[in-house]
Parts: sequence; structure tokens; C-alpha cells
Amino acid sequence: MHLTDATWTDADAVDADLALLPVGSTEQHGPHAPLGTDALTAEAIAEAGADDYTDETGDEVVVAPAVPVGVAEEHRQFTGTLWVSEDTFRDYVRETVTSLASHGWDRVVVVNGHGGNTGPLREVCGRITRHDDAYAVPYTWFNAVDPAVPFGHGGPVETSVVRHLRPELIREDRLDEAGGGAADGWGEFEGGTNLAYDSAAFSENGAVGDPRAGGGELGETAFDEAVAALVGLLGRVAERDVTVPDHR
Repeated sequence: MHLTDATWTDADAVDADLALLPVGSTEQHGPHAPLGTDALTAEAIAEAGADDYTDETGDEVVVAPAVPVGVAEEHRQFTGTLWVSEDTFRDYVRETVTSLASHGWDRVVVVNGHGGNTGPLREVCGRITRHDDAYAVPYTWFNAVDPAVPFGHGGPVETSVVRHLRPELIREDRLDEAGGGAADGWGEFEGGTNLAYDSAAFSENGAVGDPRAGGGELGETAFDEAVAALVGLLGRVAERDVTVPDHR
């Protein structure tokens, strides 16, 4: 059940303790892919995962509205990118999980579509689990898939997934421009250290990886793998003993 589409009485009638909170970002993805790529993909994977889990088990899953702005200052030089601080992002996620838990949906998987959110999410989900009346884990979908090409940023995988979900949002006439100005990898490394903080320091147009290397089949495969992995995770979260260990 997606809360956006439900009435409060619909929500009140749901017998569930599992909830999904999609989080993404509003940031550049090259000249060809939408600013909302990360939120769009996270929400679509969350909705499909909830549906498949319910179909398999008969147990309902609550899907919260997506958080559309994340930790994305690394893309600040590209117009349209929005960002909040790590502290603001963690607080927003924690308080949203608290409100979900107040209705009994206290086992929460945060479905993440943006790399800049991964560190803050691991930290805040640990804090929620240790100190609040809820259990939370982060699930970053692109860490759960094994595509045939490097993931990149606005590269072949993300572009293909958006093409699979919302093909009208990909500017097909700009793919050559995007591929020509894309960086080969994320950052500038020396001795295992990334010397660059902003994507504009190493990518001419914000893209990393040539989006022309992907296609609809790649996007469908990656999406299906991400959904299947989420369904498996939901099963583990549903069965897990979430009692916090005693202090030693």
C-alpha cells in the first residue's frame, strides 16, 4: 500500500509492520537524463518490491512517499541540483521513520537511489535501531545488481533503468553529447584517495560512463534484479529478531 494513494482509514486497516521509505536526490545526471532519476528509480523499486513481496507471502508492506532531495552538494555546479546537509538528511529520515513506527510500521527498509546518501543512511539507520522504537536498514539498489557494464553516474545502467521505467524522460537526441563529455570513472585517485570532491572537477557534463552503452534490456534486467533483492531483504527483516543486545 502506497501512503500517497491511501486514505487514513485505508492505512488504519492495514495489518503490517514492514514499511519502505524510498530516498533519492534531485541532481544532474548529464544532459540526457532527468534530475529526478534517483528518486524515480528508488520509488519504482520500492513499489515493485512491496507488490512482489505481498504476492509471495500475503503480507502487506507500507510504502511511504519518496524523499526527493538528498546529500548531493557534489553536483552543485550543475543547474537544478538540490541538496541538504548530512545532518538535515539524517534528521529527516529518522523523524519520518519515527512517524511510520508510531503507526506500528516499525521494521523499515530505506530504499536508496543515490550514492551520496549511503554513508548518512548507514549511520542513521544504526542510530534508529539502537535508540528508537524501530528497526531500520538501508538498501541501496545499485549495490544489489551485477550489470554487464560499469554503473557510472547518468551512465549506461541508470540511463537504461530510466529508459525502462519512463522512456519519455531520456533525451535520446543528447546521448552522443552525453557520451562524448562523460568521464571514464568517478573522481581523481592517487594512492587510493579521491582528490576530487565535486563531479564538475572530473566530468565535463556531469555524466560518468557512456550512456550509449546501455539499452532497454539492460535497464529491465537491472530493475528486476534490484526488485528481487529487495524482496529477499524484506523477508529477512520480517523474520529477524530485532531485540537490541544488552550492554556488556
